[in-house]
Amino acid sequence: MDTDLLSAARIALFDCMNLKKQEKLLVLTDEPCREIGFSLWSAAKENGVDAIITEIVPRDSHGEEPPSQLREFMKSFDVILIPTSKSLSHTDSRREACKHGVRIATLPGISKETMIRALNADYTKIAEKSKKVAKILSEGTEVRIQTDKGTYLTLYIDGREGFADTGLNHSKGDFSNLPAGEGYIAPLENRAHGRIVFDGSMSGVGILKDEVIDITVEAGFATILSGGKGAEQLKSILDPHGKAAFNLAELGIGTNDKALVVGNILEDEKALKTIHIAFGDNKSMGGNVRVASHLDGVIFNPTLKVDGKTILENGELLI
Repeated sequence: MDTDLLSAARIALFDCMNLKKQEKLLVLTDEPCREIGFSLWSAAKENGVDAIITEIVPRDSHGEEPPSQLREFMKSFDVILIPTSKSLSHTDSRREACKHGVRIATLPGISKETMIRALNADYTKIAEKSKKVAKILSEGTEVRIQTDKGTYLTLYIDGREGFADTGLNHSKGDFSNLPAGEGYIAPLENRAHGRIVFDGSMSGVGILKDEVIDITVEAGFATILSGGKGAEQLKSILDPHGKAAFNLAELGIGTNDKALVVGNILEDEKALKTIHIAFGDNKSMGGNVRVASHLDGVIFNPTLKVDGKTILENGELLI
């Protein structure tokens, strides 16, 4: 096995998850992420952990539940790592297991390159930045976002809690992505308005090289999607899930200095000088919308203000 991949797997298990030899570990994977799953299981095994690896059939969409037999099974572990091609982050199975005290990290769509690059980071520093961002969002009421490409968006966040995706899941029920690095919040439903111009990348579409995805937001929903093939592809993914999939679900600010925008949203949304906005399910972050879809898009170099205070200026984090 690739030694760099195995080294990153050890960081995930023992630094990020604080896995102990006596604890019970489940690695839940699927065929596209099998190599990553096996590296995590192997790193646990070599350190004397009696780990289990389970492979499921790939889900059709981000947020679709795993097989029902796993719902109770997941609650019987101390730690679960989930490298799968479609995200299980925004599923009831994952949420219930965390409520039961299981420490969980999802690694949706992770590539070998992302695993090696973005997990070899200073997570203490990333955690500090992420917590500062989350605190600002928790205390805020209104967010305004602008970019040179044409984004002008207003979100309302009063009463909502900001979360820090630190990657350090050391306490019962902790949850994050890996690689980690963001502060995020679920804006209030039915209130966001403006225009979003995604120029970085988009879940289900990939990196946006030659065109943008231009979205009009009215009363908290994406109503008009334009910009060519990428916009058409995004709409085709959202449409089968109905109106709830068009709900503006999340605002996140990247805090991982090792992450790059490469067309893999797991890594892209963590990169510095970016924000991401997601549509669909927001139950995992304190919202009220449950749908088997959660798609993030990345925006480069935004200026972002919370209650008039500039947090990002042309992408530079001012905290």
